[in-house]
Amino acid sequence: MNKAPWLKYYDGIRHNIDYPDITLSEALFEAGEKTPRGKALIYIGKIFTFDDVMEGIKRTQSILCKAGVKTGDRIAVCLPNIPQSVFLLYAADRMGAVVSFLHPLSAPMEFARYFQELDASCVIALDTAYPVIAKAFIKSGERTLILTGGADELGTVQRSVYKYKYRKNSRVCSENSKVFLWRSLMKSVSKETPEAAINNPQDTAVVLFSGGTTGEPKGVMLSAKGLNAMALQTAEMSHCEIKNKSMLAAMPMFHGFGLGVCVHTALIHGASVILVPRFTVCEYAKIIKKYRPNFIAGVPSLFEALLREPAFDKAELSCLCGVFSGGDALPLTLKKKFDGFLKAHGAKVKIREGYGATECVTASCLTPYNTEREGSIGIPFPDTYYKICKVGTTEEVPTGEAGEICIHGPALMKGYLNSPEETEKVLKVHKDSKLWLHTGDVGFIDEDGFVYFKSRLKRVIVSRGYNIYPQNIEGVLELHPQVEKSCVVGISDPYKMQRVKAYVVQRGKASENALRQELFELCREHIARFAIPSEIVFIKSLPYTKTGKIAYTLLEEDWK
Repeated sequence: MNKAPWLKYYDGIRHNIDYPDITLSEALFEAGEKTPRGKALIYIGKIFTFDDVMEGIKRTQSILCKAGVKTGDRIAVCLPNIPQSVFLLYAADRMGAVVSFLHPLSAPMEFARYFQELDASCVIALDTAYPVIAKAFIKSGERTLILTGGADELGTVQRSVYKYKYRKNSRVCSENSKVFLWRSLMKSVSKETPEAAINNPQDTAVVLFSGGTTGEPKGVMLSAKGLNAMALQTAEMSHCEIKNKSMLAAMPMFHGFGLGVCVHTALIHGASVILVPRFTVCEYAKIIKKYRPNFIAGVPSLFEALLREPAFDKAELSCLCGVFSGGDALPLTLKKKFDGFLKAHGAKVKIREGYGATECVTASCLTPYNTEREGSIGIPFPDTYYKICKVGTTEEVPTGEAGEICIHGPALMKGYLNSPEETEKVLKVHKDSKLWLHTGDVGFIDEDGFVYFKSRLKRVIVSRGYNIYPQNIEGVLELHPQVEKSCVVGISDPYKMQRVKAYVVQRGKASENALRQELFELCREHIARFAIPSEIVFIKSLPYTKTGKIAYTLLEEDWK
């Protein structure tokens, strides 16, 4: 294994952490039993103590059993950040089921593909999303469905506030032998405490979907032991006591950052999680001013948007102990602007940029609290090692030379669901006999061990922190009989960092406006809302390189 020159920058951070062999729910219950009356969740004005959360997990386990979920099953959760999402994470783990969090705004065909890939026995979704989920069921086969709403775990007053604030519609379907309503199940389940299954913490506990290194969606299988390891490492790198502090959780739980850092890390260390079910910049700013969280984590576009938000102008930020950026490269100009804003508003911290991948849960590298290098994404987490290899090999390159970023540590995924060939491409045993993750990203490491990200080997558009894979969108566009060829690229955007733009070569002479509308409708059926192109441009031909490949870099420059 390579040397670790960055250890001198740990400054009080433990290395060689003792990682307990326990499940996700065991980690949560251990924390909850230490501070049963402590605040665990804050949601639409309601406070859930750790006692409340542990009771909610047990009740949710009973709900799943009532709906026919068994040990070993996989369940798909298509919900925003609401209490049910948290309960489901730990309830599924407690009963020995595997949980997969999906973007609740996915398109019907995407849901269908995910359900089939997971072989999910049960789907839990928002009641207002029933029409979309129903379409997915037609394509993917019959499964048990539990419908819930953002107000289901609230009291009468908060429920009224929620419905007024978010203008949620009432139920859209009635119960039958395969469709259950959460509130009905809550009333019907036994009050007896269900037993916890005897689980192996090294087995798959969570599946999150990622584009991997090829851009095709793949289920990343994460173990409880890996998730717990990441949580312990993150707490060490935060460089301050987390217990009794608060984390603002706006990052969604279908994102490793949201699930791993904002929820699991906070809860198992006795901190409270402020759940944000629907993100708007104005609402986010108001929540910061109202609840004064100690930790906020987000993608660069969030921090850019906050600087433009009038509701954030007068925020007093001395409450902040940590501000973390991930999901995309943080522009140096944005970092300087936001650091200046933090200082001017009473904060004693700066943005700390990190780096990671779903294949290792989330963050695995972070800028130290007291040392930063311009352009660097920081130093590796405790017990995590980085090396740079010549692309396509396991051969390590000299210090300072660019190559593929590879990671070794206790939080690596178990592999891709149903894809052993793809797993072998990214998880490789090197000559040091250690298992390394080949990230598909290019970077280098300086002589002090600071890591620098340069580019991606794969085509990917990062918009508001979400990875969007152009070839997936191109495949959808080319389903239309009047599309001869297409190319999808990311165009610079001051808020999103990148937005999606599609270039299309038309077959035939149909009206461009009519065809454009048909293509947008096709995208809405097959692609999540955040990935739908912002514009579709028709051109006579695409530019090509001398080797016959589409020159998409020219299109990224708004080629005409």
